[in-house]
Amino acid sequence: MITKAVLGIDTSNYTTSLAICSLEGEIIENIKIILPVKAGERGLKQSDAVFSHIKNFEVVSNILKKKHEKYDYVAIGYSGYPRDCDGSYMPCFLVGKMVAELISSLYDIPSFAFSHQSGHIQAAMYSAKMPNQNEFIAFHVSGGTTEILHVIPDITGFDINLIGGSVDLHAGQAIDRIGVKMGMQFPCGRELEQCALQNIKIIPKVKICVEGYRCNLSGLENLALSLYEKTDDVCLVSAYTVKFISETIKQLCVNLRKEFNDTCILFAGGVMSNSIIKDELKNTFSNVFFSEPQFSTDNASGIALLALKSFKNKEG
Repeated sequence: MITKAVLGIDTSNYTTSLAICSLEGEIIENIKIILPVKAGERGLKQSDAVFSHIKNFEVVSNILKKKHEKYDYVAIGYSGYPRDCDGSYMPCFLVGKMVAELISSLYDIPSFAFSHQSGHIQAAMYSAKMPNQNEFIAFHVSGGTTEILHVIPDITGFDINLIGGSVDLHAGQAIDRIGVKMGMQFPCGRELEQCALQNIKIIPKVKICVEGYRCNLSGLENLALSLYEKTDDVCLVSAYTVKFISETIKQLCVNLRKEFNDTCILFAGGVMSNSIIKDELKNTFSNVFFSEPQFSTDNASGIALLALKSFKNKEG
């Protein structure tokens, strides 16, 4: 039986992602291929990311070929740029755009471009089963961004306004820099979380830097690495790093509640898949929503769902 479906593509600086959703809005395929990073490195240059995506699409094309007989694609969506703001651009997204427009032309189906950030928000909403809202607050916390967004959903996507976040280092950057220094493989989020869960020692008191909806995270790297030099304890330093980020986000939420009261807060991005941070926030605040890990880290599910919305709107 052939299923009518929508295809989504995302080519971030970390992962080549492909997703397929049904016309009923169910994610039926969620495929991700992590971009390779050499041991000791803290990420990829854009040129290397572009090359890795091109190589990965050899694998992706084989996956699509095997699934071709199962699906009749009616539309395709892709991440064309990082954020919904003027001048937002990263070369790695050109690979997904090229592939999506090629498929669109070959199959004579419409293609739709969205921001990588909107994809994260939509995927998190889907996974968290967040009820429809006229407005909500979204945290997008990853290796490439730590931002607080005021979000108003519309027919095909979101009206997004940046209202806060980190003024220096991103949370995911801090995790990766600290993790690599301790011998972890980039990206370090999952390994650092596992080490933090194994810690049995008292975590030193953290001194966060939060003002309103803005925070500073650059100090975390120096503090954590200084603790590592003194203790040589990977688990303790990992727990300290997670606690610092958790306490920072908690204080930002406290400040948000003063203005936005009990407005829904949605957490998206790879850092928010950390179980320790999620539990801390869930135990502190009501009306907060988190996606499952497979929908928190980079994926194309949100892009596929947004493309479905645009397709239905276009069809009337």
